[in-house]
Amino acid sequence: MDKKIYKKRIIDSKVQEYLESFGAVCVEGPKWCGKTWTSSFHSNSEIYIGDPTGNFQNRRLASISPKTVLEGDAPHLIDEWQEVPELWDAVRHEVDNRNAKGQFIMTGSATPNRKGIMHSGAGRIATIRMRPMSLYETGVSSGTISLEEICNGEYKDVLTGEVDLKTIIDSIVRGGWPANQDIDLDKAALLPKEYMKVFVSDDIDRVDGIKRDKHKMELLLRSLARNESTTVTNQKIKNDIKEIDNDDIVVETVASYLNLLERMFLIDNQKPFGNTIRSSVRIKQAEKRHFADPSLACALLNATPEMLLGDLNTLGFLFEALCERDLKIYAESFGAQLYHYQDYRNKEIDAVVELPSGDWCAIEVKLGANQIDTAAKSLLNISDSIKKEKNGKPPKSLVVVCGLTNAAYKREDGVYVVPITALRP
Repeated sequence: MDKKIYKKRIIDSKVQEYLESFGAVCVEGPKWCGKTWTSSFHSNSEIYIGDPTGNFQNRRLASISPKTVLEGDAPHLIDEWQEVPELWDAVRHEVDNRNAKGQFIMTGSATPNRKGIMHSGAGRIATIRMRPMSLYETGVSSGTISLEEICNGEYKDVLTGEVDLKTIIDSIVRGGWPANQDIDLDKAALLPKEYMKVFVSDDIDRVDGIKRDKHKMELLLRSLARNESTTVTNQKIKNDIKEIDNDDIVVETVASYLNLLERMFLIDNQKPFGNTIRSSVRIKQAEKRHFADPSLACALLNATPEMLLGDLNTLGFLFEALCERDLKIYAESFGAQLYHYQDYRNKEIDAVVELPSGDWCAIEVKLGANQIDTAAKSLLNISDSIKKEKNGKPPKSLVVVCGLTNAAYKREDGVYVVPITALRP
């Protein structure tokens, strides 16, 4: 690749850090999110296991003689290693032999079953999750405001400029796929649709050789799209399919197919938060449902920009997914983790950023500026109730991430407001 034209990604610093700390780094994530391009940027030699040249000669060579495909200047890129799972053990063994850091970069768009893999690679191979591009990486966000600074209680008031609702919708429909950033929106909308079409028609069988019911997978995907950014259970997904599509699917199949979606990195759920609060409040343990990119949910709903303009409720859920995708990318870049909060008193926080120190930041996501007051009141109520709990640990910062506001500012009640189009790590 021509490294001069490489568009830097937030994950670059972590890839470099891990190369200096481990013998091999495995970059995982959904197809088309930029894993190969980024890994190639950091490598000095490469081999592509999925290359069809010579009737897939690289794949056959890797199966016959794994050690041969490990040859090359370090860091040596092995793209789509999961096509030949035995390569994992071969890399681990070679790392031990060389006893040196930064020897290999592996990429994977699916997690294979453990058949043929003898060792975990712990201490030798470190894994990094890569996601589609954030608004900061695509250039939609100016990056005026740092999430890390917000979480540490550092605020600044600044005008960030007007935001057009069509810009938000464009970012949702287009998604964070690198190949989708410089083409017309009507053409960009085709990529996530084709993505899901190929997944159902081909990938669900290829990943592990198990035949699955394509129709039932389509039903499940559409239900997940209808329930994007919610905490519905597997049973409710089953009921949703029965009610909306007038078809039936057993809960065990739902769970099995969801596991496949996780292994293909097509879903990226938000885990529940609660351990650090250490109060007597019972915390729900349901994950918030998310696709790897909101454009996938948009494609499955057949939602055009015009339709989203006329359906602000659906747009609100997709906007929340967009923001939480970005918040997860930003948080993980400085060692934090993203969660959501939901207790049995029906109190919720859209996003929780937990810092390595144990401090945490509570974030509500709202599309319109007219929703900021309500969001701020909810954050303050939850913070106050946690303060009253024995051993309760309130959030260090209260934040409303908004779509349509032209400024970042701290309110008189202490809640900070920031546009998603001004945020960076």
